[in-house]
Amino acid sequence: MTDQNDSRALSTVAVEVMMTLAEGPLHGYAIKQRIEERVGDDFVLGSGSLYQALQRLARRRLVAEAASRDEADSRRGRVYRLEPAGRRALTRELGRMRRLLSDARRQQIPIGRDEG
Repeated sequence: MTDQNDSRALSTVAVEVMMTLAEGPLHGYAIKQRIEERVGDDFVLGSGSLYQALQRLARRRLVAEAASRDEADSRRGRVYRLEPAGRRALTRELGRMRRLLSDARRQQIPIGRDEG
């Protein structure tokens, strides 16, 4: 697969997973915990949704299994890392989101909880 396949818009789950993996390789449970810490109650991520997203991202070669960093990680399951193509896709997606937010502000569309 080439980067052309990465130009498709990413799901919210995919963006959250990739942003988390941009910090470094993690096993699935740690990915889920970090996302929950970052977004709080705004986003509920079930384990099934997480692992389906990881599988889709792996098929697109945006994430891959990484060698476990230590024995404790290997007991918790597979460790995933963000691939270079994934970092590029994430950068494009965040740029797309920035443009959407900018357009929403220009149209005076309320953004977030405290602007409505």
